[in-house]
Amino acid sequence: MERKMNIEKRKIMITRNKHIKKSYRKACFGLGLFLLSLPAGAQQVDDTTKVNVAFGAKAKSELMGGVSAIDMVDLSRKNYDTDNLSNMAAYVSGIQDMSYLVIVDGVPRGNVLPSEIAQITFLKSAAAVALYGSQAAKGAVLITTKRGKSDGLHVSVRGNAGTFVPKEYPSYLGAAQYMNLYNEASINDGKAAKYSDEMIYNYASGKNPYRYADVNYFSDEYLKKSFQRYDGSIELEGGGRFAHFYSNIGYYHVGDLINFGEGKDNYTSRLNMRANIDMRVNDWISGYVNANATFYDLRTDRAGYWAESASVRQVENQPFSPFIPIDYVNGNVSSIQDILKTANLIDGKYLLGTTQQRVTDEASTAFAAMYAGGYQNYTSRQLQFDFGVNLDLGKVLEGLKFSTHAALDYLNDYYTLYNGTKTYATYEAGYVDANGNWQTGWTNMNGKDEIYKITKYGKDEDNGIPKVDNSYNEQIFFFSGQFDYAHSWGDNNFAATLLAHGYQHNHSQVYHSITNANLGLDLNYNFAKKYYAGLTFAAIHSPKLAEGHREAISPVVSLAWDLKKENFLKDVNWLSGLKLNTSYGVLNEDVDISDYYMYDAIFTATGTWWGWSESANAMQTSDSQRAANYDLDFIKRKEFRVGVDANLLDGMIKLNANYTHQDIEGLLTTPQSTFPSYMYTYYPVSSYLPYYNYNNQSRDAFDFQIDAHKKFGELDATLGVTGMYVTTKNTKVNELEEYSWRKSEGTSTTALWGYKCLGFITENDVVRNAAGDITDYAEGVGVVNKNTRPGDLKYQDMNNDGIIDSKDAVVLGDYMPDFYLGMNLTLKYKGFTFFMNGTANFGGMGVKNNATQWVYGDRKYSDVVLGRWTPETAATATYPRLTTLTDGSLNFVTSDFWTYSTDAFRLNKVQLTYDLPGSLFSGKFLQGASVYVSGTSLLTIAKERKYMETNVGTAPQCRAYNLGVKVNF
Repeated sequence: MERKMNIEKRKIMITRNKHIKKSYRKACFGLGLFLLSLPAGAQQVDDTTKVNVAFGAKAKSELMGGVSAIDMVDLSRKNYDTDNLSNMAAYVSGIQDMSYLVIVDGVPRGNVLPSEIAQITFLKSAAAVALYGSQAAKGAVLITTKRGKSDGLHVSVRGNAGTFVPKEYPSYLGAAQYMNLYNEASINDGKAAKYSDEMIYNYASGKNPYRYADVNYFSDEYLKKSFQRYDGSIELEGGGRFAHFYSNIGYYHVGDLINFGEGKDNYTSRLNMRANIDMRVNDWISGYVNANATFYDLRTDRAGYWAESASVRQVENQPFSPFIPIDYVNGNVSSIQDILKTANLIDGKYLLGTTQQRVTDEASTAFAAMYAGGYQNYTSRQLQFDFGVNLDLGKVLEGLKFSTHAALDYLNDYYTLYNGTKTYATYEAGYVDANGNWQTGWTNMNGKDEIYKITKYGKDEDNGIPKVDNSYNEQIFFFSGQFDYAHSWGDNNFAATLLAHGYQHNHSQVYHSITNANLGLDLNYNFAKKYYAGLTFAAIHSPKLAEGHREAISPVVSLAWDLKKENFLKDVNWLSGLKLNTSYGVLNEDVDISDYYMYDAIFTATGTWWGWSESANAMQTSDSQRAANYDLDFIKRKEFRVGVDANLLDGMIKLNANYTHQDIEGLLTTPQSTFPSYMYTYYPVSSYLPYYNYNNQSRDAFDFQIDAHKKFGELDATLGVTGMYVTTKNTKVNELEEYSWRKSEGTSTTALWGYKCLGFITENDVVRNAAGDITDYAEGVGVVNKNTRPGDLKYQDMNNDGIIDSKDAVVLGDYMPDFYLGMNLTLKYKGFTFFMNGTANFGGMGVKNNATQWVYGDRKYSDVVLGRWTPETAATATYPRLTTLTDGSLNFVTSDFWTYSTDAFRLNKVQLTYDLPGSLFSGKFLQGASVYVSGTSLLTIAKERKYMETNVGTAPQCRAYNLGVKVNF
C-alpha cells in the first residue's frame, strides 16, 4: 500500500514538473525572440565603472562572478522610490531566496533612503562574501551613499505628494446573514438556534442602527478613501582642491486611513540629515568623515482597531453598538439623567458603547478606545558616525596602501503614552437582572424605540502625566584596517589585500552582543587580463561556540577566462565579449546558530515531579533541559559556482548566467535518533540531548540576467530580464519517523506538510444507531476527532490506523517558489522617459488559513462560508459545514483543501518623467528640472489575487500614486 502511494506521488510530481518546465521553456523562448528584436540596462553599471566589493572596488570587467551592482543615481532619475531595496529582483538575478547582511558604507547598518544612495552591490558567491566573515555567509548587500565629486556648489531639490488607496478589505457578512448562518451552525452541532427570527428581521431592516447596529469596520463612516504622503529632500555637493562634500536633508510625513477619534491624527514622520566629506591632506594622505542623523516619529491611537476588525462580530453575545445616542434616552428616568450629568459625551451626542455585556469595569471597544483611550508616540533617534584614513605607502613599497575605518552608531527609541494611565467609562443599553441574565435596556413606546436602562462600566479618570515605556537602545562599534598591494610586470598583474575587521552590535536587555571578528587575505592574479585566478582566506572567530572551536579558516578559490581575447574569437564580430568564471569555497558560518551558549548544558532552578524520597515528594530535583556539547562547531557552506558573461552585437545585449551548487553541512539539531528514548521526556519536559552538528541541506540554482539596449530613431529602448530556478533538499536529517512519507530527508527544505484531503464526509462514511446518532465510522475512514459529521473534511489515512494525526501528514508542495522572473523597461523619447518594472514567481504554494477562511466557533463569518456544505448542496459545496465548536482541528488544519498556488505576476512600478528642455535654463541660475507621475503596486495577476491582497487584522495593502518634481541649481 505504501509503495503504491509513493509511486502515485512520484507520478504527480513528475507530471507537475514537466508542466512547469514546459511553461518555462515557452516563456524563455518567447523572451529570447523579443530580446533579439529589441537588442545593457542603464541602471546596470558598465564594464569600466568601479563596482564596490568587499573592502574595495573593482572595475566590472575585473570581477570573477557572483557580484551584481545597481547604479542608483541613474535609476532614481526614472524611478522615484522610498525603499532602498524595493523590487531589486527586477534588476538583479539570483537574490530572491537569499538572506543578506546589509552593509552601508562599509558598516553593518541600515536606515538609508534611495535618494542618498550611489550604488547597491549584491555579493552572492562565496568568493564575494568571504572577507566579511561568518555573519555574511548567506550573502551581503553593500549600500554606498553618494559623495561630492564636483567643484563649486550644486544643489538639487525634490518634492513629492503621494496618495495611498487600499486594495482590498476582508468581506465579512452583515449581521442578519451572520445570525442566520450561526443558527445553522448551532443546529449542525445538535444545539438550539441562538437568534430569533424577530432579532434577525430587526437587524436586516436597518430600522434602528443603534439598537440593531450592523457595524462595518471598513465603512466610509470610519475610514478615509485614501491617505497621503508628502516628502521633500535637498542635496548639496561641492568642494575644492582639498575637500569635497555631499549632504542630503530629507523629510517625509505619512497619514493614516482611520478617520475618527485619535486615529484621525495618526501619522509617521522622518527627518534625516546626512553629510559625507572627503579630504586630501597631501599626495599620500587622504580621509573621509560620514555622519548621519535620523529622527523618526510615529503617532498612533491605542485602540487596536484593525485587530478588532477581524475578531469582533456584529452581534457579540448581546447586541453590540459602539455608540449610544442620548437622543433615544427616556428623559423621565432619573438614573440615566444622573449618568448623563457626568458622562463624557462624544460630539455632545453619544455615550461610548461596549463590545458585549460585561460584569466587570473593564469594558471597552476599539471605538471607545479611539475616543477615550489616548494615544502614543513612538520616538526613534539614530546617530551614525564613521571615518577613515587612507595612506599611500608607495614611497616605502611601490603599490602599497594602507587604510583604516572606524564607526560608532547609536540608536534609542521609546514610547510615550498620553492618557496612558487614563481610565474611561463605557456604557451599555442593558443590565443584568437578579437571576444573572442579561436584559435589554431598549423598549418601544408608541412605535418609537427608546432607552430606559443604562449600565455604566468604569470611570473617567486621568492623572494627566504622560508615561514613557519600552525604552530601547542599540550601539554598533566597528573597526577595520587593511593593507592593499598591487604590482604589474609585463602582462602579469598581481593584487593582494590583508585586513582585520570586526564589529559589535549591542542591544538593550540582550545579554550577549552580536559580534563578528575576522582576518582576511585576498590574492588576485591575472595574465594579460585574460586568465584570472583568485584565492581568498578568512580567519573567523565566533563567541557562539565553546573555547577551542571558536576559530576557523574559510578558503575560496576563483578562476576566470576572458575567451574574447583568444585568437579563435577575436574575429567573431557579433560577440563583443565572453568571459567564463568559476569558484569553489568553504565558508564557516554561525548565522544558523541561533543563540549563544548552545554548547552548554541547561538545568532549571527548581524541578518538578521527581522526588528524592518516597515519603517527601516536595524534595525535588532540578530538571535537565539540555546536555552540553563542547565540540559544537561552525556550520559549513560548501559552494561550487560557474558563470558566464557575454556581450553580444556590440553591446546591444548583455548576458550573465550562473549555476550554483551549495551543500550546507552541520546544521544544529538535538539528535533524538542517536540517543536512547529515555534521554528525553515530553511530559514533564526534560531532556539530556545536546545540540549536534548533524543535519545537511543542498541548494541548486540557475540564474540569468539579460540586458538589452537599442535605439529606434529618437526612441531609446532598454529592457532587462532576470530569472532564477532554484531547488533545495534535506540531504541528511536526524529524525525518528516510522513511515517513509513522514521523513524529511530527501524533501525540500521549504516543504509544506499537511493532510491529503479526500473531500467531505458523507452519510456512507458514518455509522448511526437506531436513534440516528453517529456511533462509528465506516471501515477505512480516519477521523480527526469524534465530533466528525457529514460535511466535515476527511483525510487520507496513510497508516490505516483509523485515526488522522501527525503520522498521516505528507508533503503537499513547497511554500517557497522555485522559479522567479523580473523585468524592467525604459523608453526614452525626446524629454519623456517611461519606466516600469515587474516581478513574477511560480511553483510556490500557500495555505488559506487566515481568520476569513478558517471560520468556526464564535469567529466572524466572511463570504467564503456562503459555499458551505449542507445536505442540499453536498454536490457543489466549496466549504465545510458550519460549526460552533471551538476545536479547529476538525476541519481547520493544513491540508490540500486549503492550499493554493502563489504563482503571480506583479506590476510593481510605472513612472512617466518629463525633463524640461535644457534650452530653458541656459545661462540661468536654474540648471534643470523634471516632473514625474508614478504608480506603485498597481497590478497583481494571480488566480488567488484577492486573497493575496487582503490583509486580515492589520491595515490594508495599498496602491500608491505619486506626483513629483526635481529641480537642479
